[in-house]
Amino acid sequence: MKRSQRSVSFASRILAIGAAAACTMALGTTGALAAPPSPDTSFPGAVPSWAQPANDQGAAAAGTTVEGEVYLHLRDAAGATALAAAVSDPANRHYQDWLSPSRWIGRFSPTRGDYAAVVDHLEAKGLTITGTPESRLYVVFRGTAAQVNGAFGTDLHNYNFHGTTLVGPASIPSLPAAVAATVAGLSVDQGRLLTRPDSLEQGAGLPHTPEAATLAPAQRAVCSTYYGEHRFAIPPAYGRTEANTFICGYTPSQIQSAYGKGLLADAEPGNSGRHGHAPDGRGQGVAIIDAYASPTMLSDVNTYSAKYGLPAMDSASYQQIVPAPSEFSDQALCQFPSGWQSEQTLDVDSVHGAAPGAGILYVGGFNCGGGLDIAMSTILDHKLANIVSNSYSNRGEAVPADVIAGEVTIQLQAAGEGVGLYFSSGDNGDEVANLGYASPDFPASSPWVTAVGGTSLAVDQRGRYLFETGWGNVLDKFANGAYAAPLPGTLFGGGAGGGVSAVFAEPGYQKGVVPDSLSQGNRVSPDIASLADPYTGYVIGISPINDNATLATDPFTIKTFGGTSLACPLTAGQMAVAQQVSGTVLGFANPAIYAVDRSGPWAFTDVVPRNHQPILAYTSARSGNNYLLSMDKDTSLATAKGYDDVTGVGSMSYRFALAVTGYGR
Repeated sequence: MKRSQRSVSFASRILAIGAAAACTMALGTTGALAAPPSPDTSFPGAVPSWAQPANDQGAAAAGTTVEGEVYLHLRDAAGATALAAAVSDPANRHYQDWLSPSRWIGRFSPTRGDYAAVVDHLEAKGLTITGTPESRLYVVFRGTAAQVNGAFGTDLHNYNFHGTTLVGPASIPSLPAAVAATVAGLSVDQGRLLTRPDSLEQGAGLPHTPEAATLAPAQRAVCSTYYGEHRFAIPPAYGRTEANTFICGYTPSQIQSAYGKGLLADAEPGNSGRHGHAPDGRGQGVAIIDAYASPTMLSDVNTYSAKYGLPAMDSASYQQIVPAPSEFSDQALCQFPSGWQSEQTLDVDSVHGAAPGAGILYVGGFNCGGGLDIAMSTILDHKLANIVSNSYSNRGEAVPADVIAGEVTIQLQAAGEGVGLYFSSGDNGDEVANLGYASPDFPASSPWVTAVGGTSLAVDQRGRYLFETGWGNVLDKFANGAYAAPLPGTLFGGGAGGGVSAVFAEPGYQKGVVPDSLSQGNRVSPDIASLADPYTGYVIGISPINDNATLATDPFTIKTFGGTSLACPLTAGQMAVAQQVSGTVLGFANPAIYAVDRSGPWAFTDVVPRNHQPILAYTSARSGNNYLLSMDKDTSLATAKGYDDVTGVGSMSYRFALAVTGYGR
């Protein structure tokens, strides 16, 4: 496949997943589907849960273009799993004995011959190959519905999935037995293209009706540059008639101060890093993955840096591997380049703000499906970074079993090489509103990644940490001394994802930390948390795309964003500082995170319910409507003393750097 990408490099006991069949049993398939009457090998795990007769809208047009993936078996899946567990566990004698990418691929990846046979079969069926990673773990392809039907012995139909029309198989796909012997699973549906960035602009989702647009300035809540700067009169609520106003957007220096960066500078000599540099992530590289690419990223981050006192970035400290705009695909289902531009900007500004000295590598996918896998493999197959921030997720775990198993294989490669994958836990709470049942978001629900939940943060005038609550906002409009609905209101303004997995068993590192009453033997996410509430959010600098065809942009502007898409890169940046200060690479960090929580919980801030309901007053800049925002109301998820399914073991801070000092060899 032709790419406009350029190669760059940067200096710088858990769960045995077993066979894909284990995931298939956990997810289940549609009982109404029947295997095709042929000697071919069928793949029931390729059928998404939403491909039900009740949702069927009829056969997909023969010319409809569909992306798919074929996932191949590892040569030694049990060995890859055991290696990933051993090298990630500080208590294991093989801790940090990672394999290089070439050694991992040579030991575990499918053979070149097996891989070529799969590629040749797909091409012989008229399909176009669009992604072939050096790891040979999967093949990304495209074809018409007619071609896919012929290649996999299935019948693609259109399905209504919560208001979105998606193409998926109406019968179980299959492959000839000779080819299927090396194939672990298939993806032949458009569900992967529902992958979304987990970012929220302040005020997003609120009604735009200008019912109160004529309010005088005194009748509007003014944003605060720190918690408590301004107060605003509200109708009686929770025993109060005034509330602190929403935050304009915390700056990088406020975040660094609140999360304790100053503690590292004050620590004993040597704790600022092996070379005595300030604790800023120097010498570390953080990779960021999103779909598409902002045309103004480097200039935007430098304008932003000048405004907020951060060092400028250049071609050495900021690099990117991106497809050409002509290679962008599936833009409508993926929410277009403009839908991902703010995510990329948020990620880069957050990492740079948390670790100003770290290098940043941005790798953009050609879409939000297989393109994201190719972006990940681009990093892993050459180990271009050992920290990877991923601020996107699927809708719950409503992903075919074959896809989940294929993604876990990629995650095992990362862990085996000493690469830590950080995923945002989601912005829709327990997902009941979207799915009708509670579910954590995948990939954050995987036991092989670090899931980052969200908090609301209060920082005082001097940049000192006041408190955090779990991120979960419910808003209630008020006017003329009354609320639109009984408190706390009915408008859910976003909240951290999390909860109990229906797919993955409880990993060993969570045992003894996650309450048995919560886990009941299953993986629970998130693992840690950071600032995510857009109403106590973070400032970003962006030149917004105004035309997705030409990628033309508007002038540079400052906006306020939140979401676990903010929490994830903030955590990745703090991890870069932790590696600099401790002089060790953490790789897949969950075993270390939970070990630290057991032995030195001071490294994290336990986020617990407040004695009094935390609230903020907010005035929408778009409509002029006033709202009371009640915090720490994250659907059915709840903060609690110790581990909880909103913030994990607690809020991440720079103190973690001191806690892991000595873990390396």
